[in-house]
Amino acid sequence: MSSMEETMNRERTQEDFVKDLNFSDVDPEDPLTKAALSDPIEDEWMDILGNGQLKKKTLIKGKKNTRPQRNDICTINIVGKLENGKEVECFIDVAIQLGDVELIQGLDLAIALMDVGEAAEIVIAPRFAYGDIGKEPDIPPGATLYYNVNLKAVKMEPEIEEMGFTQRKEFGNRKRERGNWWFARDEPTLAIQCYRRALDFLQPSGDDHKKKPEDVITDSELQILLEERTKVYNNLAAAQIKTEAYEAALESVDNVLRANPKNVKALFRKGRILHKKGEHANAISVLQSAAKLDPDSKEIIRELSILKDKSARDTLHEKNLYRKMLGNPKESMQSSKKTVSASNSTGRLAWSLIGGTIAAIAGVIVYRLTF
Repeated sequence: MSSMEETMNRERTQEDFVKDLNFSDVDPEDPLTKAALSDPIEDEWMDILGNGQLKKKTLIKGKKNTRPQRNDICTINIVGKLENGKEVECFIDVAIQLGDVELIQGLDLAIALMDVGEAAEIVIAPRFAYGDIGKEPDIPPGATLYYNVNLKAVKMEPEIEEMGFTQRKEFGNRKRERGNWWFARDEPTLAIQCYRRALDFLQPSGDDHKKKPEDVITDSELQILLEERTKVYNNLAAAQIKTEAYEAALESVDNVLRANPKNVKALFRKGRILHKKGEHANAISVLQSAAKLDPDSKEIIRELSILKDKSARDTLHEKNLYRKMLGNPKESMQSSKKTVSASNSTGRLAWSLIGGTIAAIAGVIVYRLTF
């Protein structure tokens, strides 16, 4: 290889290298992918998203070419401060799964640019931190956060099919709880992402023959995983309703009801979905089933009351439409009688006029003959 070729190869960036490969399943517009393809300028601030809202500067270099990939498990130390220097977050040797929004989005994106052993300063604007809500008790709404992060270790996500019951349940519940956290902050899209990942870990596996005997999942453990999946599907439906993804939400609640037809939460949410879709009669039927199981639920009673009022208005509206289309029979009969009556009156008047005319003519004739 010539010295010129060697120089060209050294100057090729990570992004140039990846562009030469054919990764059909990689979305080049994914922010995490964009971040992972960026080559930082050493000892300078790197504007990760190009809008000044997420910046990173390397303080201590790590081992070159050891950046984590999506779903890798990263062990990190994190210290977060406000602009005034007040420490508001501190995590030591915490393990997170990259790309699963187990941290705020800014950290998720920035850690993808770090090598193992690297220490970096990361500045995150509110949009990619805790936004207009903040985080009680220490992080106020609209706060820009300043982090010192050390990426200590990275390992690949274990194959789900090879995981035992305890590990699956642990991973699945952690994703579900994180989804609940995002949902409570009114971030349903991020909650949906977490819930879908939870389902990946809580689904049954058909590869038990590959496992050690102690890792094979028993029937009772499968039942527990099924119950955990039911919780996730119920939560997923709630988040999907918030994003108005009603067909997807209906599929989620139906997954719950197949496992447990008497699940009140799922019945209530199915009723709400059908209500949103305008299927009022079906919604009332489903909610009445839920009310029988939980007659004291104020939410169910309120939803039923709203639906019954709408259903009554719909029925009245339909009747009015039919009247306009077909006409009112009573009004038609009355109109017909008035027409006949008017016709008879006109006839009588005409004959009266004719009779009067004849009488007048007869009088003239008699007068002439007489005189």
